Amino acid sequence: MAISTAREKATWIIITVAVVIYALFPVASILATSFKAPSDLANGTFLPREFSTLNYEQILIGDAQGLFLTALRNSIGIAVIATCIAVVLATLAAYAIARLEFRGKKLILTTALAVSVFPVISIVTPLFNIWRSIGLYDTWLGLIIPYLSLTLPISIWTLAAFFRQIPWELEQAAQVDGATPWQAFSKAIVPLAAPGVFTTAIIAFFIAWNDFVYGIALTSTESARTVPAALAFFTGASQFESPTGAISAAAIIVTLPVVVLVLAFQRQIVSGLTQGAVKG
Repeated sequence: MAISTAREKATWIIITVAVVIYALFPVASILATSFKAPSDLANGTFLPREFSTLNYEQILIGDAQGLFLTALRNSIGIAVIATCIAVVLATLAAYAIARLEFRGKKLILTTALAVSVFPVISIVTPLFNIWRSIGLYDTWLGLIIPYLSLTLPISIWTLAAFFRQIPWELEQAAQVDGATPWQAFSKAIVPLAAPGVFTTAIIAFFIAWNDFVYGIALTSTESARTVPAALAFFTGASQFESPTGAISAAAIIVTLPVVVLVLAFQRQIVSGLTQGAVKG
């Protein structure tokens, strides 16, 4: 029995290590490429011969500064605003779905799920035409609204599952003590739902932060173009030079906020997901 357990443990360790290497190898490759000089990019080696910060200098203080920093500002602003709106609306909607009995509740959840898996590319063209007609093309608002279609459905699903785990009696006790329905919700339920709300906010932020299709299709200038879309417009020092190094450096910088958030709040993320997954 002990031998079997040891073998299973060793097998799982090997599988875990293999999955981690498989997942992190592309990131390590991009990181190594970001420190290569232009003359090193085509040498076929994994690590640079000499570590160079030229690519980072190019996008932070060099020729690509305007394109990258402007896009970075757009990404931060648009993703944060879309996340805040999605979390507020999803909190109210998920609470109603979890607590109230009304016709069409299952239909709402099914529709939210259908919207979340709907292919984005299929609605880009009509959305492009509508936005051009009403003046939302190439604006922050023109990206925030479509981002809500990506972040709101998954936020409603996550929070609805979490609200179901909170005892209904807590809200009833608050109302018995004289609290209004809104006070019972905001002061008794929302604090208990904080882990789920926080987890939902991080997931929604990741979705908005990583979007490429809307960012490339609904913008035409640097005024609203986000980083994933801006990377497609990077150019080399000449028409014969590939901007691989600069794109790699930009990709590393864009990835850092995601990594930092996950590492800093991994306990809250796991807590929110696991609590929302438990059946009451």
